[in-house]
This record gives sequence, structure tokens and C-alpha cells, in this order.
Amino acid sequence: MMVKTKVHGSLTGNMGFKMVLNGHTLITDASEEIGGNNLGPPPKQLLLAGLIGCTGIDVMSILKKMKVDIEDCNIEVEANNTQEHPKVYENIHLTYRFKGKDLPLEKIEKAVALSQDKYCGVSAMLKKATPVTYEIVINQ
Repeated sequence: MMVKTKVHGSLTGNMGFKMVLNGHTLITDASEEIGGNNLGPPPKQLLLAGLIGCTGIDVMSILKKMKVDIEDCNIEVEANNTQEHPKVYENIHLTYRFKGKDLPLEKIEKAVALSQDKYCGVSAMLKKATPVTYEIVINQ
């Protein structure tokens, strides 16, 4: 049986939309320069935030199962926009930064690869439109 996801948005301000997702309120909007009220982030950036959240949950879950003790993890994503409309991301690059003592690089690489190649649905969808690359940085 297929599981449906449904989100409803209602206009708030000039161009903003308020959405409720599983009880969490989220507002997207345009900048004031183009007529919005800057009430929230622009919608396209939420794709990148969703990517970080999706792969981050995967990686931390996998590392926990591998019994790898991570002190801290930060994920940064950079994407280049095309110049012409519709302005889309023409590539996406993730940088995973891990902190901890004696972290096993091979386990971290495996966890990130499993997320990117098998589990992260956001990454899988984005890869249908543009290249998604990544790198891993480990700090003691």
C-alpha cells in the first residue's frame, strides 16, 4: 500500500505560506526586495535543509548501530544556482564534519555512503535532477 504525504499551505503576508507538518509550523517567504515580508526561509533552500536533515538522521542512526561515539557532527551543503529561469541547483555538495576521539574513518565513510547510496530519499530525489557530491572531514 502506498503511503501518501500531504502538506497544506495558507497564504500569510504578501507571498509567505504557513504550513503545518506533523504539528510543526513552518513559514516560507520571499525577501522584501522582491515583494515578500521575509517571514521565513525561501522554499528552495528548504530542499537543502531537508537533505541535511535526511542524511544526518541516517548517518547518526547507522553510526549508533556501529557503536561509533561521535562528539559532534555538522553538515554543510552548498549548491550553485543556474542563471536562467527556472533557477535550479546545478550541483549540490555536502561536507560532513565529525568530531571525536579516535574516530574510525572507514565506519564513518560506510555510514555516509549508505545514506547517500541507499537510504536518504531526499538525496535520491535530488540526484534525479542534479549531481550530489560529498566529502568527509574528521577533527579530533
